[in-house]
Formats: sequence, C-alpha cells, structure tokens
Amino acid sequence: MSVTAITSYAQEDSLMNALEAEQARVPAKVTGAFKSTRVINNHSMEMLATGNLDVRILHRFGYINNGISELFGLDDASMRMGFDYGLTKDLNIGVGRSTFRKELDGFVKYRIWQQTTGAKNIPFSVILLQGISTWTEKSFTGKVSVEDRTAYYTQLIIGRKFSDRFSLQLMPTYLHRNMAFETGYNKDNIALGIGSRMKISKRMALTLDYTHSFTDLPDNYYNALSFGIDIETGGHVFQMHFSNASGMNERAFITETTGDFFNGDIRFGFNLSRVFSMKKKPAARQSKVY
Repeated sequence: MSVTAITSYAQEDSLMNALEAEQARVPAKVTGAFKSTRVINNHSMEMLATGNLDVRILHRFGYINNGISELFGLDDASMRMGFDYGLTKDLNIGVGRSTFRKELDGFVKYRIWQQTTGAKNIPFSVILLQGISTWTEKSFTGKVSVEDRTAYYTQLIIGRKFSDRFSLQLMPTYLHRNMAFETGYNKDNIALGIGSRMKISKRMALTLDYTHSFTDLPDNYYNALSFGIDIETGGHVFQMHFSNASGMNERAFITETTGDFFNGDIRFGFNLSRVFSMKKKPAARQSKVY
C-alpha cells in the first residue's frame, strides 16, 4: 500500500473521530415516545411543534356486554371534539367539548424538561399540565351556578422513552371540583396515572392507560382502565381502544367511571388525530436570470 493511501485512511479516521466527538458534545433530544399527545385518556409526554394544530375526534360507545340488542354498545355513543395548538415547542394549549354532561374543557401544557442523551444526559421528560372544565347539562334540580359546575386539575407527567420500542410515564394528579354531585363524593381527589406504549411494527403500537384514585370513590364507581392500538397513517394517528370510562376529560374519567372493567363493563372506542401546520413557511428564494 502506498504512503498516499495510508495518509488518506489516517485522515478519514481522524475526521470520523472528530465528528463522533463533536456529536457526543451536542445533547440529542429524545422524541417519539408516543405517537400522539394523548396515551388514550391521559395526556402523553409528547408536545405539538410550534404552529401545529391538532384536531382530535374521540368516540366512545356503550358497554359491549349489553349484547346484540344494543349491537354490543354501538347503538350508544358519546364523543369529544378538541383543538390543541402549539404556541411554542414547550407550550401547548387546547379546548374541547364532550357530549358526556355537555362539558367544556381547556388546558395549558408546559414542558419543563425534555429527555436528552449525549453530553447533557436528562433521563426523563417532565411536563406540567393544568386544566379546567365545566358542564352545561341540565340534569340537576335547583339552580346550579357556573362556579358549582366547574372543576380544576393539576398534573405532572414524568416519562421516559426506554428504547425505540418501549415508553413509560407516571402522572400524579390533583383534581378539585367545586361541587360534589352526590353524597359520598369528595371535592378533592388525588390520583396517579400510568401510561405506556409498546411498538410492534413501524406504524403500529400497543398502549395502556390506567388512572388510580387514592381518594375513596363512591360505591359503583371505578378506576379508569384502557387498552389500545395506535395505527399511524401518514398525517393521521388512528387509535382503537377498549375502556370502562365513558368520560373523555380528566374530571370525567377520574371521578365518574361507572363501569367495572373486570366485570365486562367495557366500551369500544376510537380516537382520531389530524395535525395541521398553521405556521407559514418562508418563501423560497428565486434565482435571478440574467
């Protein structure tokens, strides 16, 4: 081998070593822990990019164990339509309206830390979530003020993408309702959510979403448990799932889940997410022709 070839190989090795050293000094942000900003019911550790609008349509049907007379729950449906927007890469806002109790809700979601690798190793992401909801259903006797119908919650999302296939997050939550619906209800609720995702193919993943209330729930009320499968189809994320919860906001599924999942009170549902880029792209430069 010639001296020139040896020198060339040595230069290439030196260049590669320098490039690897430079990459090690730059922290790499970990993304794609979940395919959507929701696990199923709960928010996920994912955030919308700046200027992105996420139009979300959530459907939940009746209990499958109602049998053929109710077409296994398909005759009974509730839904939530929501609009989430990325003000910045670390700050999202959103609003929604549910048919369950005709409820309006809104949230602010702020990312405190993002999981990174490399020179600055942050082992997990931390997101602060605050929300409000108020129901408009005329289902109670007497005059009920807007204040009485309003609930607030604060939640921390602490999550980690352990590998390309598996992600896990915990969601400690404090929920306050200004009015308790019935005797036995608590105005203040402490709960812990658990969300996970297991990737099974390039475009499909299994999801688990469970919320455990540490505040005693009244008789015939249960913790919300959901299993789903995410299917990514271009700009859409389509999710089919099974859940014992009918409500699709934090107040509803934490405090008003009336189905016992392990007794067969399971609802089939699906969530559809379509993200639109609302940020105007810079115009491409045109070369002058002389």
